[in-house]
Amino acid sequence: MACSCSAPEPKQPDPRFRKALWFALWVNLAMFVVEGVASLQSGSVSLLADAIDFFGDSANYVLSLSVLSMGMLWRGRAAMIKGITMAVFGIAVLGRAAWVAQTGITPEPFTMGAIGLLALAANVAVAVTLFKFRTGDSDMRSVWLCSRNDAIGNVAVMAAAVGVFGTGTAWPDLAVATIMGLLAISAGVSVVRHARDDIHQAKVDSSQGAGLEVR
Repeated sequence: MACSCSAPEPKQPDPRFRKALWFALWVNLAMFVVEGVASLQSGSVSLLADAIDFFGDSANYVLSLSVLSMGMLWRGRAAMIKGITMAVFGIAVLGRAAWVAQTGITPEPFTMGAIGLLALAANVAVAVTLFKFRTGDSDMRSVWLCSRNDAIGNVAVMAAAVGVFGTGTAWPDLAVATIMGLLAISAGVSVVRHARDDIHQAKVDSSQGAGLEVR
């Protein structure tokens, strides 16, 4: 998932990216409420993980919007926070899955499948909207990775619903929740690395600019 190249800093933020972020924000907030309620009704860990992820993404979009007009240094710092958040989310999901494995609760597969399909449609719409910005700076890349991971997670949730229905056990749901947690950790590490490069480059550019002014 890691990307070694970094796009040059634009002089002005792309207004299309701002509109895409607002669209993504409202979609994620709506799906957080829907999936949160459904996860409680169905007892699904993977749905709960996805609902928490929707909430985390909403907070990340707010953060991106707040630093969009700032320089690469601040956007890199925002991406760093988001990368760490993604990794922490992944660790929390793994912990939750381990706890549920101890209780032996079996989720309700039909709710899982239906809500997973709705969430997939929402995330595909967001991913398509953000696709053109996937190769931008670390902040843009982190937004793209969030939406991409969410779409993959929704497909996995629906697969887990089929597995739970077929086996009558919680293990397919727990397996998917574990995969989602590992994916979040991997993406978080990728974003942190890219953000670190952007922050370093911004500091280098700043010091060089200061040197030119002194001359």
